[in-house]
Amino acid sequence: MKTAAFFEFGGPEVLRATELPTPEAGEGQVRVRIRAAGVQPFDLAIRSGWTPEGVGGDLPRVPGNEFAGVVDQVGAGVSGVSAGAEVLGFNLLNSYAEYVVVPVENVTPKPANMPWDVAGGFTAGTQTAHIALRQLGVGEGDTVLVHAAAGAVGTAAVQLARLWGATTVIGTAREENHDYLRELGAIPVTYGEGLLERVRALAPGGVDMVLDGAGGEALEVSLRLVKGERVVTLVEHGRAAELGVQVTRGVRLASRLAELAALYAEGRFVFPVRRTYPLERAADAHREVATGHGRGKVVLVMD
Repeated sequence: MKTAAFFEFGGPEVLRATELPTPEAGEGQVRVRIRAAGVQPFDLAIRSGWTPEGVGGDLPRVPGNEFAGVVDQVGAGVSGVSAGAEVLGFNLLNSYAEYVVVPVENVTPKPANMPWDVAGGFTAGTQTAHIALRQLGVGEGDTVLVHAAAGAVGTAAVQLARLWGATTVIGTAREENHDYLRELGAIPVTYGEGLLERVRALAPGGVDMVLDGAGGEALEVSLRLVKGERVVTLVEHGRAAELGVQVTRGVRLASRLAELAALYAEGRFVFPVRRTYPLERAADAHREVATGHGRGKVVLVMD
């Protein structure tokens, strides 16, 4: 099967198109012929040399932990899913490929009105936002500050916070993304000098909680607005304990993914795709994600 894999750690240039053996579904597993796969900072870290817990040291390695496609092989003991089912799902690795094999509990039906590119990049950002906001306990009447609000996680977080009853959601973003945030239901605010004062002016009653997708100065400002336990950071894992802030503690679940997909199917949730690339241009997709700019998801699409 065609894949985008790397045989050594390094920059985007080590990621290249290559042929690898097609996997077979084992007991309790399904094989999915992938139509689209999301690209995210997690993948860039793996390509650069980080090895997540539970992953062996062998190379080549195929990145990609979210995908959408069509089930084409069902392993022994699997019920409730059959060949031909359109699904979206998740896996730790191996999604930059024509086929992926995953436990059946890692997939959920794809809504009929969800395009393949959206489905391929839907899992990671939406579930991360869901996990973080549930951890913070967002609810009726809250004022929530979301840093990097125009990104994939931020886009999901703004919408979920409003759906769960937050009265005010303030989102930090570059100025060109401010109209977009207004469309999502957030009050936009620009990064940089004076951020603390700008947020206080927008939330004279105070901020209840912060989802930090930016780190650095934005996180420092957050700690002058709320106590550390009211902050979840997605980027400053190395400093979290020192600063007294939270990191996400939940795991991805097909049931959570199904809940989020249902919101999309009902027209209550949007998830834009910034740009798509063919599988053989995975390196270029990594370069774009590495810039940290732009809104919406970068997605690989298969033939």
